Amino acid sequence: MTSFDTPPQLNVWRALLALAVVFVMLATTGWTALRQHRETSALQISLTAWEQGRVDGHRLPDPHAAPDRLSRFFASLTAQQRNRLAQRYPLAVGNMNGAPVKLRYRANRVALGQAREVESQRMHDNRLSPAGQQEAGRRMHRFESMMSGGRQILAFDPEGSGRAAEVFGDLTEAERISVVVPGVDTDLLTFQRTNRKYSAPVGMAQSLYAAEHAASPTTRTAVIAWADYTAPAGLGIDSATAMRAEDGAVRLNALLRALPGGSPVSMFCHSYGSVVCGVAAHDMPRRVADVAVAASPGMRVASASHLGTSAQVWAMRDADDWVQDVPYLEVGGLGHGADPVSTAFGARVLSARDAKGHSGYFEPGTDSLRNLADIGAGVYQAVECAHDDDVCRAGLPGKATAGRA
Repeated sequence: MTSFDTPPQLNVWRALLALAVVFVMLATTGWTALRQHRETSALQISLTAWEQGRVDGHRLPDPHAAPDRLSRFFASLTAQQRNRLAQRYPLAVGNMNGAPVKLRYRANRVALGQAREVESQRMHDNRLSPAGQQEAGRRMHRFESMMSGGRQILAFDPEGSGRAAEVFGDLTEAERISVVVPGVDTDLLTFQRTNRKYSAPVGMAQSLYAAEHAASPTTRTAVIAWADYTAPAGLGIDSATAMRAEDGAVRLNALLRALPGGSPVSMFCHSYGSVVCGVAAHDMPRRVADVAVAASPGMRVASASHLGTSAQVWAMRDADDWVQDVPYLEVGGLGHGADPVSTAFGARVLSARDAKGHSGYFEPGTDSLRNLADIGAGVYQAVECAHDDDVCRAGLPGKATAGRA
């Protein structure tokens, strides 16, 4: 729910919950399983071409193989062979978990250039409405921006509203890795913003990366702005259920299993992104040390212990965040369960003072950002608890402190 600064009509959510029984009845008839027919996407075409391709007469491995299998394959190639594959199958390589991250950056730069050309042509396509041509122009400029300044695009899919992931820092050399998982209304056009910069995934990740360096200047960190799932659009059935979260959780765990090295990973999950993290938690690799949620409507469980993860679970919510008025329950698949900042849930509750409503948790200068950065950098004893006690720091590594003044 990254796009909402002011309270939505919460009676919409309550109405959706009231319709839960009807929704379940419809589901039993197969109504919810209906899917619109979609043409083959550019990514699917690239993957199919890869599956039919060869290198030095040998078939290429299954693009969906385990990351370690794909990593060994790429390691067996020469630099020239790897670059040739990235040029020939850019979307396949650019989204392939197990491919070297720097090769993925290069492949996605090629894919972005191809997508930019498609949108450039659509801008002048008379078959499109003026609005359609204008959207093509916006997409073209977004792709140009993503190609600029040595940006490190780890994943890119232009299909539909699109998906993307970007890295800040050196992912292969990082001692600590952070992953930012955003909420509703996240797509390629909202992946970054000039206005309200820190409410978009790129701004969130940039802000967190800078704050982590400030929290521990000697710790090498990397932050991933992960918008590589199809997020719900607005407040509706998709945002009130776990359907999008379930698909997102599969994609998120595929990324986590493919991350290079063995450095600890911290998850930072905002709004509906916390639903994604909640669904994914039980299958996250053990290197995930922290799952921190902000502005959460729930994590699809009754308590932190039910997430099925060995990671530390953290939660925060600003006093002015409208999400606190969302019904914290789950009925017939609608709603996301218990409130993560409640005492009964059992998370370590952090201060979110000055978080600036629902979308401002990553704003520079806020307690919320400093707390998230302390977690990401592993400076656990520096975090500020939500209450006037040290409960959120109890039992954590490091010398006990009184927190920040």
